[in-house]
Amino acid sequence: MLQKQKIKSILFKFIRIPFKLLPSQVISITVVLTLFLFVPQTWITWQAYNDFNSIIKNELRLQNLSDKITYYDEVLTMSARMNAATGNSVWETRYRQFEPLLDAAIKESIKLAPDAYNSQDAKATDIANQRLVAMEYQSFDLVNKGEKLAAASLISSNKYESEKQKYASGVKKINQRISKQIYNRVSNYRKYLLWSICGSFISLAFLIPSWLLVLRLLKNYLKTSKLAQKTLKNINHELEVRVEKRAEELQYKNIQLTQTLQRLQQAQIQLIQTEKMSSLGEMVAGIAHEINNPITFVKCNIEYVKEYSINLLDLVRLYQRYYMQPPEIIQTKIKDIDLEFIQEDFTKILQSIEVGTDRVEQIVKSLRNFSRLDEAEIKAVDIHEGIDGTLMILSHRLKAVNKNPHISIIKEYALLPMVECYPGLLNQVFMNILANAIDSLYEYNVQRTVDEIQDNPSEIRICTHQLNESWIQVRIIDNGTGIPENIRDKLFNPFFTTKPVGQGTGLGLSISYQIIVDKHSGKLYCNSTQGKGTEFVIEVPIIHRLA
Repeated sequence: MLQKQKIKSILFKFIRIPFKLLPSQVISITVVLTLFLFVPQTWITWQAYNDFNSIIKNELRLQNLSDKITYYDEVLTMSARMNAATGNSVWETRYRQFEPLLDAAIKESIKLAPDAYNSQDAKATDIANQRLVAMEYQSFDLVNKGEKLAAASLISSNKYESEKQKYASGVKKINQRISKQIYNRVSNYRKYLLWSICGSFISLAFLIPSWLLVLRLLKNYLKTSKLAQKTLKNINHELEVRVEKRAEELQYKNIQLTQTLQRLQQAQIQLIQTEKMSSLGEMVAGIAHEINNPITFVKCNIEYVKEYSINLLDLVRLYQRYYMQPPEIIQTKIKDIDLEFIQEDFTKILQSIEVGTDRVEQIVKSLRNFSRLDEAEIKAVDIHEGIDGTLMILSHRLKAVNKNPHISIIKEYALLPMVECYPGLLNQVFMNILANAIDSLYEYNVQRTVDEIQDNPSEIRICTHQLNESWIQVRIIDNGTGIPENIRDKLFNPFFTTKPVGQGTGLGLSISYQIIVDKHSGKLYCNSTQGKGTEFVIEVPIIHRLA
């Protein structure tokens, strides 16, 4: 073992002394030397491999062709003799069938071993073959003429046998030349193989010391690299600890910023909602006050007007009954004012006024029910009343105006119990969703022709349902264009809107979601198929639960 290490050390010293080179230069020279020695060695080995394959392949093929040539020759000879002996044309047919096969085998053999067929013996063999073929064809002609004995005499003649022997001898010599050719190729293969083996030993003699030196250099490099890697690992660990600590700090600050942003958004939404409701409340309060006082005055006095008018009309009728012939000036006045028509129409006018005041009272009541300014706390209300009040406010948008056709409202109300809720906030949700449905139908109708609108009129269905003893459900469904799938998940995000700038704030559905989910512990979701309309579903508990 010690002796082996000593030899290796001496070998390394022997290599290092003449070459005062850097490690990278030593490795480069070793690689170049390896390639320089490897390429010729590879070429020699590849050449030997090709020669070996060629020898094996040609030898087997030539042996197979030689067997075929011998077999086909015997078949032709036997067919010619049997034809002369029996006079049966079947043998001539067999002869002509195998003759092309013999020619093809000879041609392929010439192609594989051209040198063997270029000698004088090969030419003499070919001449003998031609003579044999001529005599065999001559025998076929004699048999066809009925001269079977002459044909048999020709095939068994000394001349035929002599040519046969010449052909057989020539074939034998050709085979010997082919064998010699194969032997020469085997000898060349052995030379290539010997050169390959010598080249391998020479290459090893140069490469083993070089690669031993390279391995030693690599070992030193790996040792240094391992130390550097360990140092780098320690540095990386310290950096990871710092980065992780910094990431935690950033994540904490990011969470704080996100929470702050969410609070700001919620505060902004709440502020906008409060401002909106406050403005709406002031407007409704003013409208209700300004309309309610005079309409109350009219409502209260209409009864007296009806009573006075009836009394006056009765008095006129009494005059007409007891004073049949009034003065001419009175008769002229009666005709001018058409007293009979006045008596008949005056009552109708009073009834119309009474209906109008009732209508105004309903509108004021709907405004008050919608805003619920006096009901900021939880209260049990009739959900249908809130929906109807909202529809009353939006009634002007449901009528046919200019190019916008009439929008039908289909109510499918179920029997619902009183629901504990914030009435004003819940009415605001109905307002937002119904207004969006009307806007969607407006946009859809702009894209449609008159015939398409008549075939599929615009409509909004409002369906209420008691899901169970604890929950009720309100579904608002339009038959508009629907909502694309890629924006359906963003509907309830604050400030998200598909409307042009100035036509939408993107807060309606966000506020509605907050009112239903946060304020009422309910659910608000959307079902939509593009081209088939949109459905918003509101689910709230019958008994209010703390959010």
